[in-house]
Amino acid sequence: MRRSDGRILTTHVGSLPQLAPLDPAAADYPAQLRAAVKAIVGKQRALGIDVINEGEYTKGGNWLSYLDNRFGGFEVQPGQDGALLQAQGRDRQEFADFYRYAAEKGTLFYLPSGFIPARRPRWACTGPITYRAQAELKREIDLLKAETGTDEAFLTSTAPASLEPYRDNAFYKSEEEYLYAFAEAFREEYEAIHQAGLIVQVDDAWLPALWDRIGIDMGLDAFRRRSFMRVEALNHGLRNIPEDRIRYHLCWGSWHGPHAFDIEMKDFVDIMLRVKAGAYSFEAANARHEHEYEVWETIKLPAGKIIIPGVITHSTDVIEHPRLVAQRIERFAGPVGRENVIAGTDCGFGGRSHPQIAWAKLDALAKGAAIASNALFR
Repeated sequence: MRRSDGRILTTHVGSLPQLAPLDPAAADYPAQLRAAVKAIVGKQRALGIDVINEGEYTKGGNWLSYLDNRFGGFEVQPGQDGALLQAQGRDRQEFADFYRYAAEKGTLFYLPSGFIPARRPRWACTGPITYRAQAELKREIDLLKAETGTDEAFLTSTAPASLEPYRDNAFYKSEEEYLYAFAEAFREEYEAIHQAGLIVQVDDAWLPALWDRIGIDMGLDAFRRRSFMRVEALNHGLRNIPEDRIRYHLCWGSWHGPHAFDIEMKDFVDIMLRVKAGAYSFEAANARHEHEYEVWETIKLPAGKIIIPGVITHSTDVIEHPRLVAQRIERFAGPVGRENVIAGTDCGFGGRSHPQIAWAKLDALAKGAAIASNALFR
């Protein structure tokens, strides 16, 4: 994994807006997808993004829906959906009028028609979990590698803990057995990405976001124990991949809401650092979490590790000034070392920000990193 030796590198979390509409039902969809991946790789290079991907186009732009049919052992539960736990939480109680308004609008985000489904099926595990998406994964890998060549590139996957809230266990004898079986099935996806020469990025939005749903009532110690168990299961799935080929992305759900009850980074940073990864991507540019750069003044980053703080955010349509981006980068470079910082984004932009806004923000990211590089490496 590249480090910021000589200048601050740039990257993003994964999801990017579509440059042109894609129609999965069209006969020429494979050709559409190849052209779209080529275009989005070129767009990232033109903006000056160093560590790139395919914009999650190969996943249909949705970090969860692509997984719906990748595992054997699950059945859809008729008459239920996956919004039951996700629609609960202290944030939704305290700001009920806001969420009611958002429900009437039909979305919290900028949303191209039909891009992300509002409701998800609810699944139950009724047999041994298996991985069965080898062909789909190969397509993702081949499309990205055909355009990136020898450039350092990443492909996103998901942590078991962030798919778990949508899938009930009706087969395994214990919660722990279920988690490790899930991680073992995910292992095939992680290892295939690695064996293709790509960086594995594991997305884990729900691990900390469930604090608002179930953690507050169970208490901090119990919630931390619950989270550590899921990290150890994830590490089981990552066990055969070198740390320096793994990026771990953590966020607090990243929906457009108050986030008044997010767990604080100071209570979660050691859980994040327990993940077997060489780099850690996390939200750091939005109004709820920007102050948490202070955590790194007391927490020592383990040797050889990299942090990828978000220095631009999807949470507002205001375009960050490049100087602000540089200031944010410099705040992290001080305590952890300039070579250990890659400038990133809070979360994905696809389906969350209007494309013009997203590209302007990524342009500010690259320009801000250049300003920070001049200050840090002169």
